[in-house]
Amino acid sequence: MVTAGILTGVKVLDLSRVLAGPWCTQSLADMGATVFKIERLGTGDEMRQSPPFLKNAKGVTGNDTTSYVCVNRGKKSLTIDFTQPAGRRLLLDLVARCDVLVENFKAGDLQRYGLDYASVCKVNPSIVYCSITGYGQDGPMAEQPGYDPVFQAISGLMSTCGLPDGVPGGGPMRAMVPIVDVMTGMVSTSAVLAALLHRKNTGEGQHLDIALLDVAMAASVHLGQTHLTTGKLPQRAGNGSLLFAPANCFPCVEGHIFIQIGNDVQWSRLCKCLGREDWLADPRYVKNAQRMAHKQELDGLLSAITRGWDKQALSDKLGAAGVPCGPVNNLEQAFAHPQVQHRGLRVELDHPEYGKLDVIRSPLRFSRTPVAHRIPPALGADTAQVLASELGIDAAQYEQFQSDGLV
Repeated sequence: MVTAGILTGVKVLDLSRVLAGPWCTQSLADMGATVFKIERLGTGDEMRQSPPFLKNAKGVTGNDTTSYVCVNRGKKSLTIDFTQPAGRRLLLDLVARCDVLVENFKAGDLQRYGLDYASVCKVNPSIVYCSITGYGQDGPMAEQPGYDPVFQAISGLMSTCGLPDGVPGGGPMRAMVPIVDVMTGMVSTSAVLAALLHRKNTGEGQHLDIALLDVAMAASVHLGQTHLTTGKLPQRAGNGSLLFAPANCFPCVEGHIFIQIGNDVQWSRLCKCLGREDWLADPRYVKNAQRMAHKQELDGLLSAITRGWDKQALSDKLGAAGVPCGPVNNLEQAFAHPQVQHRGLRVELDHPEYGKLDVIRSPLRFSRTPVAHRIPPALGADTAQVLASELGIDAAQYEQFQSDGLV
């Protein structure tokens, strides 16, 4: 039996912008929560200003962007100027009716508006208040701003990516996907859900302090742990691996295939698929430790074979034999991949302005409480309706708010 979203009935006040916070609140919305996204009057979330802009059926450019759409699905957009006292009162009235508040202002910024945790919990002691910042709520850099690539750099992640020094094009390399932002959104979602469970069990709200720096450091996983244990620094390996061999991108007739061998059984399967059973008896390649010591020459031998193959045909052959691999796709090829299509990772929504709008499916899957994919809101589209339904603001009051530049 399929039931409503797992967070149906939970109300979230979303004061976050750009990516990490909105990723979190979009996940909560996908799971059924009602999310009130508070945006700046006139301009909205900064992501609304980052092209490319969407176009309607007549080819006219709208006021929404792909950057905004990707992390703001299923929310209600309210434009309220909380720098004004009346706007702050409206927000605090909403706070009293919400279960969760998510914000990503610099540490201390919301205190001047009476919207910091200490002030908010006086209005709603049981609220789960999630602060997402670059450096955390305390420390010498707590009040400094920062974006995803900054934390890829500071955390050491950037130093581990890219080609080795001395190789043409060698040097630190950022991930173009804002991976620290995305991971911070995931960590924030987990923290909010855990805090809601704690509140259900105890009645207590709490303050969640989530920092991009903390998440980036945690993401160093085995590389960070190895350094702490041995004092050694990991060396950049391009698309190779510091743990296993062979593991790399290998050239094909058109494009590349990535092959990752994680154990000797998989190595045996690869050798048999490629007709090179002789490698299984070669002392240079028998075990992973030996293969790691000779990985450059082994990569060269493999490249000589893969160059004669179509990347998808080779991927199909190796995959069927139990060898971990995959074609190196561009995004068009990725969305056309048969498993991506089978999983329905492109979702088509009906948008009143843009018609058919394709979005990326949520990775969350529940057997009894499926996620709901709903359109992203137009700027301020829900202000009047939410203020009326939640706070009893009538049409005359709303018109006065508009004339005062409050909404």
